[in-house]
Formats: sequence, structure tokens, C-alpha cells
Amino acid sequence: MRLLVTGAAGFLGSHLSDRLLAEGHEVVGMDNFITGSEKNLSHLAANPRFTLIRHDVSQYIRVDGPLDGVLHFASPASPVDYLKLPIQTLKVGSLGTHNSLGLAKAKDARFFLASTSEVYGDPLVHPQPETYWGNVNPVGPRGVYDEAKRFAESITMAYQRYHGLQTRIVRIFNTYGPRMRPRDGRVVSNFIVQALLGEPITIYGDGSQTRSFCFVSDLVEGIYRLFRSDRGDPTNIGNPNEFTVTQLAELVKAMTGSSAPIVYHPLPTDDPKVRQPDITVARTVLGWEPQVTLQEGLARTIEYFRSIVLN
Repeated sequence: MRLLVTGAAGFLGSHLSDRLLAEGHEVVGMDNFITGSEKNLSHLAANPRFTLIRHDVSQYIRVDGPLDGVLHFASPASPVDYLKLPIQTLKVGSLGTHNSLGLAKAKDARFFLASTSEVYGDPLVHPQPETYWGNVNPVGPRGVYDEAKRFAESITMAYQRYHGLQTRIVRIFNTYGPRMRPRDGRVVSNFIVQALLGEPITIYGDGSQTRSFCFVSDLVEGIYRLFRSDRGDPTNIGNPNEFTVTQLAELVKAMTGSSAPIVYHPLPTDDPKVRQPDITVARTVLGWEPQVTLQEGLARTIEYFRSIVLN
């Protein structure tokens, strides 16, 4: 297949591009590098089945030649990014999704939307199944990301129902691994970098809030299975093993051998208290569940950050 990946230079987009190429497909990557990095794709420069286009998908998208799939992964995705880039985040979730859907329709291609567990907001149901509608503050600071993704899901389903477009929606839960940016504001990268540099490890809130951490190779496997499946409804992909933020900080300290102190700061507005995917659908429909333990995944991620932070 010939596939377009928007946001190809990002953390997830680059790993997904690798997987698609490994499966024998041709990949057209697209990115405006507002949060992505060309370094994430430098190893593909000589690959004849990979093409990179610098473009903002919030503007009209043109890709010459046929396409079999459009996988829309373009968006700021960490709190640091979408709080700094609120308008761009809303535009890529709305205009960017609309443009990507229009391209998929014109090319008669399958459309795949990278959505997020943030559509559930600060959930009142735990764990979160796909049937839960969420608890989102649309006018809070995080609303720019949450509502952009909720709109993206809505317009994707509208294209499916009105135009008969083949669409897939993945709701991605906390994911980590190599190629994360050192200061991207996500809890795993923050803790590892702070621990390696001997800086205070910063916990927001009292540390009792929970997260579920999925290693990137597991996530990409779930994404690929979903893309090739017949399921048109949103699908959770994430690791259901739940940890408190304090547990994560202590594990990172132990695995890095760091003596950095743990410090506590106030919890940001609308920060979710719990986050755990119900992956019953992924297990039954896709035959998927994560394979990499948190300890295994952290070891690989720490090794990556040692190579870029300490050298």
C-alpha cells in the first residue's frame, strides 16, 4: 500500500512510519516540524519507499499519485506543547482533520485518526471503556487539546456515515519510549531527564493520581492491527496496568541510580486524577494486548535518554 502519515516526524508518527515500511508499504510522511524533529526520520533518508513533505495539514493538502490510506497523527500532544500552541492545536484537530479526510475521500483511501484518552477528560468512570462519553471542561486550558480531538472524532464519524468513507479511530493512552523529546512535559520523559541530570523530580499534585504507561512498540502494534481491521468505532489502545505518579518517580529513581529529590507542586487545572484504559475491545476484536512491562520499557527509554542528555 501507499500510505500518508501526517505528523510523521513526531514521536509516534516516526515509529509508525518505521513499522509501515517494515511491512513493505510505501510511506509519504508529512510534517511542518512545529513539534516534530527531522532527527526522528533521518534514518529513513535513503529509503526509496519513504518520501517526506514539509507541510502544515491545516492548509489544503495535495499529494500526487494514489493513496491507499491516510493516517492522521499530526498534532501537538503534550501539555507543554498544546498550552504553548493552543490555536495551532485547535486548527490541526479541526481544519487538519477535515483536510486529511477530504484527501482520503478524493483518493478513495482508508482514513485513520489518532485520537486520545484525553477525550475522556477527568473521568468519572474508571477504567474508561469506549462507551464512556467523558468529563471534559471545554473552556479550561486543556480544552484546546481535548475538544480538538473530540471534534476530530465527530467529523471522522460524519465522513464515515455520510460519505461511506472507511475510517478507523484509535484512542491512545499514555505512551512512552525512544524519540520522546527531553523537555516535552510528559511525565516519563520529565522524570527520566530530571533523574539523569540530578535535578529535583517534579510531581504535580500529591502523586496519588494514576496513569497507565504503554511502550511505543506495543502501541504501534495495536495501531497497525486496528488499521487493517474492520472496526469503525473508536478503540482504546493502551496498557491497563495502573501506577501512581509517585510509584513511577520512585521506579525511575531506582533504575537510573539517581539521588535526586522528589518535590511536589500544585496540580494543574483539570489534570485527570485517574487514567486507565478498558482494552476489552482491543483484546477481543484485534487479539491485542501489551507485551512490554513498565520496567522493560523504562530500561530502553532510559538508555535512549542517556545517549542524548548526557552526551
